Amino acid sequence: MVKTMSEQEPVLPSFVVAGMPMYNEEETIGTVVTTALRHVDAVICIDDGSSDSSARIAEACGAIVYRHRSNRGYGAALKTLFIKAREMDATALVVLDSDGQHEAADIPKLLKPIQSGEADFAIGSRFINGGGGTDMPAYRRLGIKVITAASNLSSDLGIKDTQSGFRAFSSRALDRLRFDSEGMELSLEMLEDAREKQLSIIEVPTVIRYDVPKGSNFTAVSHGFTVLTWAMLSLSQKKPLLVLGLPGMGLLATGAAMGMNAAQGVTTQLDSIVGPGLSAVWIGVLGLSLMATGLVLQSARGFLRHLLVREFGLD
Repeated sequence: MVKTMSEQEPVLPSFVVAGMPMYNEEETIGTVVTTALRHVDAVICIDDGSSDSSARIAEACGAIVYRHRSNRGYGAALKTLFIKAREMDATALVVLDSDGQHEAADIPKLLKPIQSGEADFAIGSRFINGGGGTDMPAYRRLGIKVITAASNLSSDLGIKDTQSGFRAFSSRALDRLRFDSEGMELSLEMLEDAREKQLSIIEVPTVIRYDVPKGSNFTAVSHGFTVLTWAMLSLSQKKPLLVLGLPGMGLLATGAAMGMNAAQGVTTQLDSIVGPGLSAVWIGVLGLSLMATGLVLQSARGFLRHLLVREFGLD
């Protein structure tokens, strides 16, 4: 039966929020808040323990500021941001950096698939047609590619730019997404959670600037190492045979090669082959142990998945 106009459920008005974690960004935060307000209904800044005037400047420019007493990390700031966006009944949330790396003019482009219902989660990507980074450092590009490859092996999502902080979320995603990490590894955990909760993800081309202050190279490298470690741990849980079995095969082959080389010298002095021989044995045993561990964990994971599907219909 077709409902009349008066019987149809009312269409709730759109209320779009832009949010940004903020830590000592007094040089750029005013411009970012002002330009973002041209495209959204409200801007929320999460001041993650700044020691400068970032919070005061953001408020003066029209942002709603929530403060952490200490610097807890990017993930912690995003947790608070999600909570506040839900409290405001936001129909969409756009997350961007407070240092000016992301172009606020791209906000409508990022929101389009969210507002049309095409996706629940949009990522501003540097690595699809139309996207890019102005003068992206080579070490950063390599690091992002390695982390993205590890993440995609684990999740099978095929995301090109897993490390982009320029993201948009529907109200459905705001309600469903939950995460534990408080550091930069949250960028991957969020993707894992979205996949598990069957939220649709799309990448939108965007350009990210690298001519803005972004801290030391050491900080970027340490963040990258933390995220890569999280990605490898996640991959080892989901595909242990890949993570443990392949290195195990490599060690076993190395041990075998060393053993054969030592055996060829058996006719020479005995002392000259004891050391290489023992090394070959323990390297081979280590390889076999890794392969066996990977096989056992993979079998246990397959059995658990079969049990969940059979008993609860879960995968």
